[in-house]
Amino acid sequence: MVSFFTEDIKFNFKEKRLTSRWLKLVAESEIRRLGDISIIFCSDNYILDVNMKYLQHDYFTDIITFDYCEGEILSGDLFISIDSVRENAAFYHTEFEDELNRVIVHGVLHLIGYDDHSEEDIAVMRSKENYYLSLRELV
Repeated sequence: MVSFFTEDIKFNFKEKRLTSRWLKLVAESEIRRLGDISIIFCSDNYILDVNMKYLQHDYFTDIITFDYCEGEILSGDLFISIDSVRENAAFYHTEFEDELNRVIVHGVLHLIGYDDHSEEDIAVMRSKENYYLSLRELV
């Protein structure tokens, strides 16, 4: 089950059902099942606090993924900075909603086991993001 929350911001995410169906499709395509995934929309300052408190990283980011997966069942918390998503959308000349969906699926791909530490990992991750973004329109 996918749940949606906000912390320290006002943000109305209107595509909850579509996103839940889409993430179920992503999970099943990767031979996984959805467990409990919480998507928490927040500000840059909030995600910075989470980053420093739990990961000892003193920098802003668009997403932090906490993995609670057990076997093939995907569970975790995805903290997403709406501020950073807006900035990235402007920087990459894309729509806010498209960038937000990319960040959401990026977090789920981390839960599945994909990494983005090397250039090769980043290329695989980007390819998977693009593929699953193209499937979003089918759900």
